Amino acid sequence: MSTPTEQLAAAGVSIWLDDLSRERITSGSLAALIESRTVSGVTTNPTIFQSAIGGGGHAYAGQLAELAAKDATADQAIFAATTDDVRDAADIFRAVYDRTEGVDGRVSIEVSPDLAHDTDATIAQAKELWAAVDRPNVHIKIPATKAGLPAITAVLAEGISVNVTLIFSLERYAAVIDAYLSGIEQAKANGHDISTIHSVASFFVSRVDTEVDKRLAAIGTPEAEALKSKAGVANARLAYELFEKEFSTDRAKALTDAGANVQRPLWASTGVKDPSLPDTLYVTELVAQGTVNTMPEKTLEATFDHGVITGDTVTGSYADAHGVFEQLAAVGVDFADVTQVLEDEGVDKFIASWHDLQNTVTEALQAAPQAAR
Repeated sequence: MSTPTEQLAAAGVSIWLDDLSRERITSGSLAALIESRTVSGVTTNPTIFQSAIGGGGHAYAGQLAELAAKDATADQAIFAATTDDVRDAADIFRAVYDRTEGVDGRVSIEVSPDLAHDTDATIAQAKELWAAVDRPNVHIKIPATKAGLPAITAVLAEGISVNVTLIFSLERYAAVIDAYLSGIEQAKANGHDISTIHSVASFFVSRVDTEVDKRLAAIGTPEAEALKSKAGVANARLAYELFEKEFSTDRAKALTDAGANVQRPLWASTGVKDPSLPDTLYVTELVAQGTVNTMPEKTLEATFDHGVITGDTVTGSYADAHGVFEQLAAVGVDFADVTQVLEDEGVDKFIASWHDLQNTVTEALQAAPQAAR
């Protein structure tokens, strides 16, 4: 009997772990998850690294002491520590990368969230991260802010694989797909082998329900209450509908015929935040060929333990998903406002985590020389 995670992979969903730490790398935990949980990639973000370095500082103490002796700044130390972790994780996943011909075995590292509204600085740091990690199976994460869109195109045009993050609305997702296609067109014109350039578009799920359900509760009518916890899955399903449409165009086909890869939809924020909901909701209800589901370990373990995988739960559901949004509009939910609030909050949360990480590393660097004495 195959496990639920094996069934999920067989249904065309790549399982990526939404977590990374040095302890997870050195303990063998990450390698074990590849074997036992069908994990085929890793995503990171500033919050994950703040938890790793702030909560498990002993694993980083030696490196931070060495960096302190060289008078490294906090940002230099963060860059060194995180790129080392991502490089080591990429090496662990190299066999998966080779076996899947570059589709999976991917590890993502994000540009500083302080740069979310600065196109040129985002491009520069993406190139710097790519060069520092120096592994073909890395994705550079760039947020889908308005300033991020031209950066996505420019970075792809350099032959760099990109994980586009913080996508909440269909309108912004359409712009992300356009940015991807433009980047691949430019990469081709620049002489790059476009078959080696990969990208995922990270569409956030549970945060949509959190914000919409708050608004539905405030409306308080029976019609509003009946829509609770339906927006996140419906929004993601319509994203997949858009993915199918946009990658069937003549423009996209011209590129894929020339060797380009499609930009895969990735379901992010798949940990269930409402305890009244099934803990595998954002996994089992979003099964579709050629997608990625990036899960915190708790969700991964829940899926492995009791996830019920019934095949594709997306492509036959578009009419119902459109109906959900018609009903949301009818009860007074302004979904355009919802997605703008979520994007702003998403950027702000990552900035806060980044600043916490800078403070943690600054304190460690200051303490390191004293400890050495």
